[in-house]
Amino acid sequence: MIYLNNAATSWPKPETVYQTADVFLRNLSGSVNRGVNKGALDAGLAVLETRELLAAFFNIREPEKIIFTGNATQALNLALQGLLKKGDHVIISSMEHNAVVRPLYALQEKGIDFSVVSCSADGTLDPGAVERAIEPHTRLICLTHASNVTGTIMPIVEVGEIARRHRLQYLVDTAQTAGEIPIDVEAAGITLLAFTGHKGLLGPPGTGGLYIRDPDVVSPLIYGGTGSHSELPEQPEVLPDKYESGTINAPAIAALGAGIKFIQETGLEKIRRHTLELTAMLLEGLKGMPGVTVYGPAQPEKRVAVVSINIRGLGAGEAAIWLAEHYDIVTRSGLHCAPLAHRTIGTLNTGTLRLSPGYFNTPAEIETALEAIKKLIEVVGGA
Repeated sequence: MIYLNNAATSWPKPETVYQTADVFLRNLSGSVNRGVNKGALDAGLAVLETRELLAAFFNIREPEKIIFTGNATQALNLALQGLLKKGDHVIISSMEHNAVVRPLYALQEKGIDFSVVSCSADGTLDPGAVERAIEPHTRLICLTHASNVTGTIMPIVEVGEIARRHRLQYLVDTAQTAGEIPIDVEAAGITLLAFTGHKGLLGPPGTGGLYIRDPDVVSPLIYGGTGSHSELPEQPEVLPDKYESGTINAPAIAALGAGIKFIQETGLEKIRRHTLELTAMLLEGLKGMPGVTVYGPAQPEKRVAVVSINIRGLGAGEAAIWLAEHYDIVTRSGLHCAPLAHRTIGTLNTGTLRLSPGYFNTPAEIETALEAIKKLIEVVGGA
């Protein structure tokens, strides 16, 4: 099998991720903050280690301000629903995922408004357009770091400077970039950062989180037992307990820590160099194929390892099925939960076929994928 669906979830994982999850489930039976037995203390230490690894990874000064969630969607909902109040205004780009768009649509019923800044046909965002969209009641700028449809990398540092200048909260969705592109919350002026563990960070599903620079202005979404200050009827203010009610997924969080260690030991620059090489191979190979439309920036360095295409005369879903049946190549077709992005690039009615290589893919696999697409074009042409 050739797996080219890393934008959905990375696979395979480093061996240490599998091992850590297995060891934790077999040997560390404790629950974080629930008792002083060795199992509970060891579980707490494993979660703390991953929290500190993430803090160093994103240049976050206070690890306790990293809140673990089940995924980036939950993190984004915590940021949006926990921060925004009636009368607030939000600015987003036209490349945002439904994990941002749908909460904002729901929040309109509570008197919260949002504006969509249009990106160009390849997904590129003009920071000046963001600044021009600021209104007197704007509270937040929310921006994906890279599109999951075109791979386009957004100018988060430039937009962060705009947010800082206007004293706005700044939420960045790093689902497609964490683990491939360096991210520094201080340099980019990020006050809220959402991440997922199961993509570029090479961890298991069910992991993610939100960095909250200003916890005084973000309310919890879930209230309940935290293992701390149990005598109080109100939610404790201590971090991260304020936002982490219920038993957290310590085995998966420990395995996420193993994924981050793998990235540190391998080197983020090395990982980016490899995925950039594979992306460049895809773009170059697809460029001359008849009937193939490639979306997103032509320059590979302006995108993460996400390449969306369409083949004339063939639906994206049909292409995905053919590649799977004839070459055992795993891709993804459809709207990728990002209809705004598809409207931007003109594919709302068709969707796209998405190929997203990862660190464990090889140049030989990309060559095979390109040969398979050539063969598919021949088949379509001869039909």
